[in-house]
Amino acid sequence: MQNLLDPAILFFLFGALAGAVKSNLEIPAPISRFLALYLLMALGLKGGFALAHSGLTAQVASSLGCAVLLAVLVPLLGYRLLRRVLFDFDAVAVAATYGSVSAVTFVTAVQTLENQQMAFGGYMAAAMALMESPAIILAVVAANALRQRQSVALTVGNGGGAALVAMAPVPRNPGAAIGKILHESFTDGAQLLLLGAMLIGILSGDSGKAAMQPFSGDIFKGMLAFFLLDMGLLTARSLPQVRGKSPWLVAYAVVGPLAHASLALGLCTLFDIPAGDAILLMVLAASASYIAVPAVLRHAIPEASPSLYFGLSLGITFPLNILFGIPLYTHVARAVLG
Repeated sequence: MQNLLDPAILFFLFGALAGAVKSNLEIPAPISRFLALYLLMALGLKGGFALAHSGLTAQVASSLGCAVLLAVLVPLLGYRLLRRVLFDFDAVAVAATYGSVSAVTFVTAVQTLENQQMAFGGYMAAAMALMESPAIILAVVAANALRQRQSVALTVGNGGGAALVAMAPVPRNPGAAIGKILHESFTDGAQLLLLGAMLIGILSGDSGKAAMQPFSGDIFKGMLAFFLLDMGLLTARSLPQVRGKSPWLVAYAVVGPLAHASLALGLCTLFDIPAGDAILLMVLAASASYIAVPAVLRHAIPEASPSLYFGLSLGITFPLNILFGIPLYTHVARAVLG
C-alpha cells in the first residue's frame, strides 16, 4: 500500500485514469522524449558516481555476470514456451520483448529503494544497459534462421524451382541485415547516453556528484512523476490492443515476469548477491521492453504483429510491475536474502 501512495505512482494511476476516460490530456512527444533522456542521464550519473566510489569489485562482477546470464536465458526459455501457442515469428518477437528490459520500471524501482533507504549498487545501471541487447541479437538470428528454414521447405515442396525460391521471405544478405540491426542496437542514442553519463560519473567522482546533485538528485523524483503520468496515459491507450488475445498470452504477460523474477532470485541466492542488487535484477528480469525492442522488431521482423508484443508489454506487464511487482520483489528478496 505504501508503494501505491508514492506520488510518482499516483501520477501513473492518474494518467491511466485520464487515458481511460479519453481525456485530451497529453504530454507532447518532444517533452516525453526529453523526460526519458533526462532519467537515463541522471541514472547513468548516479551509477558512475557509485562505481567511482566502490571500484570494480568481485561483487560488481557477480551482479553484472548474473545480468548477462538472465538476458540470454529469459528470451531462450520464453521462445521455447511461446512457440507452442504462437506463430514462430510472433513467438520470437514476444520472447525478445520480454527478454529485454524496461528502463522506466528500473528507474521506478531505484526510486523505491532510495525512498526505503535500502542499499544497492549504483553500477546496476550498467546491468540494465547490458541486458537490453542480447534479446535483440537472439531475435534477429532466430528470425533469419526461420526464414532460411521456410526457404528450404518451399524449395523442396515445389521441386526446387528457382522462381519460387525467389518468392520466399529471405533477405538477400542476412549477414548485412544482422550487422545493421546490431549497429542500431549498440549505438542507440538512449543507451549511449546512459553509458556516457556513467563514464562521466566515474571520471568526475565525488566532486562531480556534489556539482550535479541539483540535477541528478533534487529534481529526479519530480521528473519521474511527470514521466509516469505520460506512461499512464500511454498504458490506457494501449489496453485495447490486448482485447481478443489468447488467454494463454495474457497469462504469460502476468505469470512470465513472476517466473523470470524467480529465476533472477535463484541466481542471486546462488552467487550471494546482496538484497538491494537482487531486487533490481528481479525487476529487470521481470520487465519487458516497450520502446527499444519494438522499434527494432518493426523492421527486423515485419512478419510479427506489433500489436501483440507491444500490447502485452505495455498494456499488461508494465502497469503490473509498477503497481504490484516492485513491492512484491522487494518483499520476497528481503525475506530470502535478508
